[in-house]
Amino acid sequence: MSITSETVLKVRYSETDQMGVVHHGNYAQYLELARIDWLSRLGVSYKSMEENGVMLPVFTLDLKFKKSAFFDDELTVKTSLRKIPTVTIVFDFEIFNSNRELLTTASTTLVFVNSKTRKPIPCPSHVLEKIKKSFIT
Repeated sequence: MSITSETVLKVRYSETDQMGVVHHGNYAQYLELARIDWLSRLGVSYKSMEENGVMLPVFTLDLKFKKSAFFDDELTVKTSLRKIPTVTIVFDFEIFNSNRELLTTASTTLVFVNSKTRKPIPCPSHVLEKIKKSFIT
């Protein structure tokens, strides 16, 4: 099992194409919002991490589209931590519409990086402690 959270988003008109379908490029933003929300619920400020010299660039992004999302849909992004982080942190996502139909599955791998050297570093200890306290095995 893993730590999960749910983030609710409303599809804006500007995020859709001429057919009223959410453009695929917007899903990366939805995942980012959900990741930051996940960290916040854990008690970790992404902004504070950056201020302390830690960045989290995306290393991999995998999306699988099952059904379309449309303008004005209310989406729920379920975010799960796959495993205890090391130098990387891996999240799995499921995106549902208001009828709880699964629209999209996704995963991202991010790398903890020192903002000055741009080199990978281990997960900060204060983040790791909070995750280990919350992680269900």
